[in-house]
Amino acid sequence: MIKVNEVFFSIQGESTRAGMPTVFVRTSGCPHRCTYCDTEYAFYHGEKYDTSQVIKKVDSFDTNFVCITGGEPLVQKDVFELMTKLCDLGKEVSLETSGSISCQEVDSRVKKVLDVKTPSSGAAESFLLKNLNYLNPNDEIKFVICDESDFIWASEFISSHRVFEKCVVLMSPSHGRVSAQWLAEKILSENPKVRLQMQMHKYIWTEQENGF
Repeated sequence: MIKVNEVFFSIQGESTRAGMPTVFVRTSGCPHRCTYCDTEYAFYHGEKYDTSQVIKKVDSFDTNFVCITGGEPLVQKDVFELMTKLCDLGKEVSLETSGSISCQEVDSRVKKVLDVKTPSSGAAESFLLKNLNYLNPNDEIKFVICDESDFIWASEFISSHRVFEKCVVLMSPSHGRVSAQWLAEKILSENPKVRLQMQMHKYIWTEQENGF
């Protein structure tokens, strides 16, 4: 059983799949309380469903793209089975995770998007460095930047672990805290190995409606 906060059909706003119509499966529960979290409603609220019920709902939407997000999806062990079953059905599955839980057992067909928490998040010590060993070129690492100290910290992390040799590296401006232009200029002048990422959905819709 998986405690699910919502299942909904929308435009993927982040990652290299930005712009793609996608089914989102948002699980409930998260061990972190990041300062820039925009899904606090997923901390506790949700209903339990078995994987077949979730898959049936996913199949009701006309797209092959599925994003497993949260909360932190990997706190629930049945999420691993759900992702494998979705891949078996030919779905193109992505996983949004903080990287604070081992990704070793994540199906290799799943695109992992690891959100490495910057100092301003309040959870900068949560990332498991061993998860870097499980990355492949299809995966992505994301840093949400809230200020210049976050940018410096993220740049040092990327350089010291040579993350850009493992997969795509994204930097995203924290919505409402730093401007996209400021971050774009920082990337151009100081760290051109990373890719600027905008949260597209926040420019399309000002409010999100919950679904199942």
